[in-house]
Amino acid sequence: MSDETNILGTTQRTRLYGDVTILMLKGAGYAAVVVIGIWLTVAVIAAVGRALPEESKQQPDPTPLSFLIDLSGPTTVIV
Repeated sequence: MSDETNILGTTQRTRLYGDVTILMLKGAGYAAVVVIGIWLTVAVIAAVGRALPEESKQQPDPTPLSFLIDLSGPTTVIV
């Protein structure tokens, strides 16, 4: 029985090496896409940070609970 899909006349071992190589290159391509995507995300965030005016970088942090903290006087704990 002849193998009609083997148009290059390669052995099974050579075909296996080729398949494994292609799969490894495919995985490396996927990894490159993920790494470049993460790098671009960080680069965009850094560019937005550089585009902000200098005054906005020196403002206090707008945390939602910052108005509850009173640092002006001593605190008393009632037990």
